[in-house]
Amino acid sequence: MVYKTNGVCCKEIHLEVSEGIIKEVKFSSGCDGNLKGIAELAKGRKAEEVINIVSGIKCGARGTSCPDQLAVALKSVI
Repeated sequence: MVYKTNGVCCKEIHLEVSEGIIKEVKFSSGCDGNLKGIAELAKGRKAEEVINIVSGIKCGARGTSCPDQLAVALKSVI
């Protein structure tokens, strides 16, 4: 699945979720090192768990962030 983000530097999140478990996460654009780290931390975890951890995180004055957009993307998958 490809999720088009809103309000963040990252343009897209590419996700693979199988039986509620995150198999793959790739962010397009954004803070490369940070987003690679978030992706690695998310892999192998239950989507619900990651949603609970990253949902609502804000980036500066923005009402969202790349981790928050990951939670939105995961919600649309499960």
